[in-house]
Amino acid sequence: MQKILPFALTGVAALLAGCGGGGGSVEAQRGGLTGPATASVALTAAQFSTSLAASPASAPLLQVAGTPVCGIDVRRIEYRTLGGTGESVTASAAVMVPTGSAAACTGARPIVLYAHGTTTDRNFNMASFSATNAATGEATLVAAMYAAQGFIVVAPNYAGYDGSSSSYHPYLNANQQSADMIDALAAARTALPTISSLPDSGRLFISGYSQGGYVAMATHRAMQAAGQTVTASAPLSAPSAISMLVEFNFSGAPALGATIFTPLLSTSWQRQFGNVYANINDIYEAQYSATIDNLLPSAESLTALVTSGRFPATQALYPANATPGLAVPALAPFGFYGPNNLIRASYLASTAADIAANRCPGNAFPPTAASLTTATPLACTPANGFRRAAVANDLRNWTPTRPMLLCGGRDDPTVNFASTQATAGYFGTQFAARGVPASLLTVLDLAAASPGAGDPFAAARAGFAQAVAATAAGPGGAAAVVTSYHGSLVPPFCSAAARGFFQGVLATGG
Repeated sequence: MQKILPFALTGVAALLAGCGGGGGSVEAQRGGLTGPATASVALTAAQFSTSLAASPASAPLLQVAGTPVCGIDVRRIEYRTLGGTGESVTASAAVMVPTGSAAACTGARPIVLYAHGTTTDRNFNMASFSATNAATGEATLVAAMYAAQGFIVVAPNYAGYDGSSSSYHPYLNANQQSADMIDALAAARTALPTISSLPDSGRLFISGYSQGGYVAMATHRAMQAAGQTVTASAPLSAPSAISMLVEFNFSGAPALGATIFTPLLSTSWQRQFGNVYANINDIYEAQYSATIDNLLPSAESLTALVTSGRFPATQALYPANATPGLAVPALAPFGFYGPNNLIRASYLASTAADIAANRCPGNAFPPTAASLTTATPLACTPANGFRRAAVANDLRNWTPTRPMLLCGGRDDPTVNFASTQATAGYFGTQFAARGVPASLLTVLDLAAASPGAGDPFAAARAGFAQAVAATAAGPGGAAAVVTSYHGSLVPPFCSAAARGFFQGVLATGG
């Protein structure tokens, strides 16, 4: 399950100032390893290729990522970082190193710092995966797309996952999640000489999908603010315009998966700011409010949580008597309004009223050309605590100075493509005002027709179209396309586009 985004620029430089040592006791420990790297997965290129080809879940990935050129040596590291309120916590990450004698697998190698998408599994670990296990699909994708093609990969699991000492996950808290990424990178660079003889080339690429796309962009922003080197980034299906998406959620266009994202956000942002709600019962129905605050991520499956009555069916967001607002035809069959709902009708109504009274210029619903390109998207003062937190965590408040690719699909029901369009539109206004070449930003809509000869993403577009057509022709038809669009159909093709984009930057000496 995957999705969304987090925080404001205020305090980023200060938060990162202690990275690498110095400062107070908490800051001085940041990025430090808590022990040696431990082995997880080691495969030769031939073994990895065979395992990918043998599994129905990963065989299509082999076609998109290409035959592995390198073997992979995957290790797990544990390091110290900050929690959502600045407390010292531990977290873990996967370090994937290419092996083998091919030219692409030897010598100084570039690093891809990769952020994963939303998961409800508290035990999630990017270092533990198998090509035959669909549940570890994102880790397999990253290994095949990058490590097996000659990139060193550092993939944090985030605070709150995989044995982290944090009791909660600071979901889409942009300052914390970017700090977590930067600390994982520092720890990985410390551990790398003990793992492999391959040196770090100094070229750093940042990417991630869904929640990870947001985290990747926040990390680029944070490193740029701190004067640290970023070669290029590729935030994929990123909920970077998070305040827009939150407002859509309360304006009749909830995301597919909103029952998961909403409590993750309220838990995180309440700890971050302390004023998302005065009483959790104001937001959630009584049948869930006693346990919802720290329920996700969980060591139990969503099925178990629903069966036990602690979590609603994944589409039971609002009560049947709520006013749904504008309809979203693609999502109509999924019944967001019904019995055993999660969000109180009174909270939906009060939030909608606040949106009407305190509009954000960049968050018009439905989006308009003016709202998607305004230079002041966040010029608003919401009274609602949830909306205030979303505005504070919105990433339309900086301008990249290194190449960036934004990729997604226009029909995404989970992270509305308007988020990508609005972020790109905001960057465009800033580039124009500062005389920065527009070519610094590349936007790819996989569902858009190829412009023709010279399109560097023609293969990604064609492969995506074929995958969508094949899904529509199979069991479930059009509904299957909707449910698999964000989590299965888009990721491999945006990832392939990102790899090609990074290789292009390398080829031009970037």
